[in-house]
Amino acid sequence: MSNPVAVPVPARDTEEPAFPAVPDRAHWRYRPRRAFWRSKVVRAVTVITLLALCALVILAMVREETGTEGFLVGLGLAVLPVPLLLAAFRWLDRVEPGPWKNLIFAFAWGAFAAALVALTANTFAVRWIATSTTDRASADALGATVVAPVVEESAKAAAILLIFLLRRRDFTGLVDGVVVAGFTATGFAFTENILYLGRAFGEDQEIGTSGLGSMTAGTFFVRVVMSPFAHPLFTVLTGLGFGFAALVARRKRVRRILLPVAGLVLAMGMHALWNGSAVYAAWGFLVVYGMFMVPAFGLLTWLAIWSRQRELRTISGQLPAYAAAGWLSPSEPLALSSMRARSMARSFAARTYGRPAAQAVGEYEAFATTLAFLRHRAQRGDADPDFTAREQELLHHLWQRRAVASPALTYAARATGRVWSPPQYLDYGGYNPYRS
Repeated sequence: MSNPVAVPVPARDTEEPAFPAVPDRAHWRYRPRRAFWRSKVVRAVTVITLLALCALVILAMVREETGTEGFLVGLGLAVLPVPLLLAAFRWLDRVEPGPWKNLIFAFAWGAFAAALVALTANTFAVRWIATSTTDRASADALGATVVAPVVEESAKAAAILLIFLLRRRDFTGLVDGVVVAGFTATGFAFTENILYLGRAFGEDQEIGTSGLGSMTAGTFFVRVVMSPFAHPLFTVLTGLGFGFAALVARRKRVRRILLPVAGLVLAMGMHALWNGSAVYAAWGFLVVYGMFMVPAFGLLTWLAIWSRQRELRTISGQLPAYAAAGWLSPSEPLALSSMRARSMARSFAARTYGRPAAQAVGEYEAFATTLAFLRHRAQRGDADPDFTAREQELLHHLWQRRAVASPALTYAARATGRVWSPPQYLDYGGYNPYRS
C-alpha cells in the first residue's frame, strides 16, 4: 500500500535534508500578511477592550446584587476551585498544548461576556414571564429550567465557536473542544459563584446566622465542593460537538454544522435537568446528581483521556515516515508518543546541557506533534491548503533543534523501555532506507 502523503527525502550529500523547490526561506510564513485593520495587534486590543468593558459591567452588577462585603466574600470563596479545574483541563492538553492566549480568551469570555449576557437576559426573561402570568414562582421555575439553560449555554458556546472559526489550526480534535469548553465554563461558573455566594452571605447577615448552618456554608458546599464540575460538564458537551466537527472532512459541511448544534442541544438538556432537579422535587437534586451528573462526569472524563491517548497513537503512527526519510532518529517517534518519555527527555537535556536545552527539547516535541497531526489530517483527505509549506517549515524547525533534542529523546526511549525495531516493510513515497 502506498502512502498518500509524500515525505521530503534527505539528500545524502548535504548536512540538512533537501526540500522540494520552495520560496526563499526568509519569506516562509504560516499565514500571509494582513491589512493593518486586521492585524493581530488591532484585533487583540479590540478583544481586550470589549472583554474589559464586559468585566466592569458584570462585576458592578454583581456587587450591586450582593453588596461590597458580600462581593468580596463571594470572590474569595469562588476563586478556590478555579486553579484546580484549569489545571485539570490543561493536563488533558499536554500532548499538543493550545496557545495560552486562546485559553485566556475562553476563560475571560465565560467569566465576563457570557456571564453578562446570561444575567441580563435571564433577569429580563423572568420579569417578562412574571408580568405576563402574574405568577412569580412559576416565572422563576420556568426561567431556571428553560430560559437559563438556553441563554447560558448559547453564550458560552459563542467562545468555542469563535476559536473554532478564527483559530482553526489550534482546534484539531476532541481534546481541544473539551479544553476550550472547560476554560469557558470555569470562567462562567466563577462569576456565577460570586453572585450566589455573595447573596447567601448577605442573607446570613440579615438573619444573623453563621457557621456550618449558614446559607453561605450550604451554598459553598453545594456549588464548590459537590458540583464544581457542573458548568464545565454541560459546556464540554458543546465542545465535543465542535471537536467531532473538527475531525470531519471540510467537504462534509452539513455534518460539520449539525455536530456542534447537537452538542449544544445536549448541553442545554443536561443543564435544564440539573436546574430542574432543585426546582421541582425535594430530593431531585440528589437523585439527578447521583444518577446522571456523576456517571456523565465519569464518562466524559474517560472520553477525554481516551482522546488524549488517541493523539499519542497518532504521533506513533505518523512520525515513523519522517524517521525513515532521515528527519528523525528511529527511536524518536517512540519517545514522542509517550508523555513520560517526553518529560524524561526534557529533564535529561536540562541536566546535561542546561535549561535552554530543555526548552529546545520542549519546542522540538511541540513541532513534531504538530507535524504528526498535520500529516494525519492530510492522510484522511482533509489536508490544509498550505500543507507543503507548513510541513517544510516544521521540518526546518525540527532540524534546527535536532542536535540537542535527538540524543535526549533517544535516551528517554531507552530509559522507558520503548525499544525500536526496523519494520518489515515501509513505503514512504518510494524511499526505503532499509533496502540495500
